[in-house]
Amino acid sequence: MPDDVARATLRGMTHTPPPAEELRLIDAELRRLDLRRAQLLARRGRLVAALYPAPPAPAAPPRPETSAPRVQNVLLVLGGVLLAIAATAFTLVSWGHLGIAGRALVLGAVTAAALAVPVPLLRRGLRSTAESVAGLGLALTVLDAYALHEVAFPGADGTGYAAIATAVLAGLWAAYSRALPGAAALRLPLPAALAVAQLPLLLWSLAATAVPYGVTTALLVTAGCDTVLALRATGGPVRAVAAVGAYGLGACGISAAGRLSWTAAGPSAAARAAALLLLAAAIILGAAWQRQGKKLSLCLALASGLLAVAALGGVARPALPDAWTVPAHLACGIALLAAVRVGGVPETVRHGLAWASGAVQALAVLWALPVVAVTLLGPFGRVTGVWAGAPSDAREAVTVVVPWPPQAATAVPLVLVAVAAVLFLAVKDGTWRAPSGALVLTWAAAFTLPPVLQLPYVAGLLCQGATTAAALVAAAYVRRTPPARLTATVLALAGSLPLALLSLTAQTATLTVLSALTALFAASSGIKSLSPLTAPAALAYATALACATGAAAGRQPQHTALLVLAVPVAAALLALRLRGTTRVAVEVTGAVAGLVAVGLAVSDPPMLALVLALCGVITAGTAVRSDRRPAGYAATALFVLATWVRLASWDVGTPEAYTLPVTVPALLVGALRRRRDPRASSWTAYGPGLAATFVPSLAAAWTDSHWQRPLLLGATALLVTLLGARHHLGAPLVLGGAVLALDALHELAPYLVQVAGALPRWAPPALAGLLLLALGATYEQRIRDVRRWREVLGRMN
Repeated sequence: MPDDVARATLRGMTHTPPPAEELRLIDAELRRLDLRRAQLLARRGRLVAALYPAPPAPAAPPRPETSAPRVQNVLLVLGGVLLAIAATAFTLVSWGHLGIAGRALVLGAVTAAALAVPVPLLRRGLRSTAESVAGLGLALTVLDAYALHEVAFPGADGTGYAAIATAVLAGLWAAYSRALPGAAALRLPLPAALAVAQLPLLLWSLAATAVPYGVTTALLVTAGCDTVLALRATGGPVRAVAAVGAYGLGACGISAAGRLSWTAAGPSAAARAAALLLLAAAIILGAAWQRQGKKLSLCLALASGLLAVAALGGVARPALPDAWTVPAHLACGIALLAAVRVGGVPETVRHGLAWASGAVQALAVLWALPVVAVTLLGPFGRVTGVWAGAPSDAREAVTVVVPWPPQAATAVPLVLVAVAAVLFLAVKDGTWRAPSGALVLTWAAAFTLPPVLQLPYVAGLLCQGATTAAALVAAAYVRRTPPARLTATVLALAGSLPLALLSLTAQTATLTVLSALTALFAASSGIKSLSPLTAPAALAYATALACATGAAAGRQPQHTALLVLAVPVAAALLALRLRGTTRVAVEVTGAVAGLVAVGLAVSDPPMLALVLALCGVITAGTAVRSDRRPAGYAATALFVLATWVRLASWDVGTPEAYTLPVTVPALLVGALRRRRDPRASSWTAYGPGLAATFVPSLAAAWTDSHWQRPLLLGATALLVTLLGARHHLGAPLVLGGAVLALDALHELAPYLVQVAGALPRWAPPALAGLLLLALGATYEQRIRDVRRWREVLGRMN
């Protein structure tokens, strides 16, 4: 071939892509190279790190744990303390080695030097050093006072001299902080003077008299002075020392005054203790009046009000019986509310006093709670002694199990009524809690009145019944505040229960009270807002009345159950006219009454069957309504149970007698469902009904030695299997076929046993081996057969 022809042919065969395609290929190759380069660089970094490990990073320099000024202050304070200890040791131990002139010269020179040195130190800017030296000088003045007592006044009373010395020292230290040029810049002398000033009055009272009233007065007066200084002082240290003194000495004084008031044996001692408490209250009230902080002012006003109540109540306590101590304090607490309405009182102070009054009232109500608890819970002890005889009075009626609280006189209802009146007058603030609380307390007072006054038993029942009726009337007419209406209704229900339990002591009382409660709640059910609670209560008490009526008539419990069934009938009829929550509550109560009837008849199977059947009739009547159609299942179950109980009472042992009443309705329901929804599965429609009869019958057939039951069961199973195959229904086909096979196996079992006994012993293993070989050889075919059967059954309904 010539070269020109070959070269031309090669040029024609060479593929040169267009520029855009070639650019795309070049970009893709560059990206691949960049990715490979990044991988190689990462690998190189790991190899370098493995061959040449990096040196550890240098450790950071340690941070100082304390700053230089703090170290300086610690050293200065420690030095001052050591010097003060040395001066004390010198004064106490080495005092005798010098004469009078030497002693005066040494102490005076050292004290003057220590008090004068801070001035030049302040000029040089050495404030911390000046403070330390000044503190040493102040400590030396205390040693000077001690030395003066030992030298000049050795026979003087120590406590009195200490009172005078502390007063003089407080004045000297205060003057030192103000008079000496430059000393005003020191922070220590003035707070130290204030701290020492806490002692003169206390020491003077201890030296003058040992009466605790004088000591308490000194504590409170000192705390009052500290309070004034804390409110007026501008310096932080001075205010802090004054506040600590005010709170500390004030707490001690108030504690002592309270102890004196509690242990006061007569009016005179109580009056003096009350004066001390009022003094403390005035000091705290003045502080609350002057403070600007809302929370602190509120707390101080609260404490002041409580102290005032304790003072005035303590005055009245010695002159009153012990049971009236709490009412006396309650009266003082209610009177405290008058200060709330005084004009010109700061808002926080007014709120604090109101809180104090509320706290006193809450404590008074808490004191009355044991009586209320015994009144409400005591009647539960009457459950174990029904119709055992009427007690003599209302207190005996409620103290069967629990004792009556001590010191519970007529003051308990009075306390509850007083607090209720205060709450009722507070209704104008617009909150619903006040009227609700007033209703609760008034109801509690009325309920506790019969046992507190030990009224006759019948009078107590009438009083508590009137209270329950009044609560319902209040619930009917309280329309502005729905929570208060709900509270009144709940109170009526809560009061009716102990009333009904109290009536169990006598037959006549039980019938009368239950009849009255049934009528009362039934009448209240006409009010729409009350019916969700009162209608079920009326049915509940009607159930109790039916039980009591049957017992009073001498009927057996199983016969009383028929009378109780009147309540479910009434509930079902009422539910036709009711709506919403009331209907549900009435139906639930009717169902509970039906359970009570069943429980009463459980000891008599024939009567139990009758009661179950009647309950089924009532439930079926309820299921007639379109919104209660699911109740039909419950009616069916009740009818079946009634049938079973009746059969059991006749000693019927045939299982089909129990299962067929279940199977027939279940199959009918399944047929109706399939008619409405042809796509419904036959397992859901017919499976439960067929299994209900087939399973017990098959179990009975396997243990039955006769031929009739297996024959009938096999015939029925064959019929069901044919119907399932005819209509392509999976459940009848599978269940009928399985039962038919098992029934046939039962019939062939004796012959199989004979055959197995006639065969040699090596035959069963040989047959098993042949079977396994056959299955293994046709395994794949068997798998395909199983899948085919599964597809066939899956296509069935």
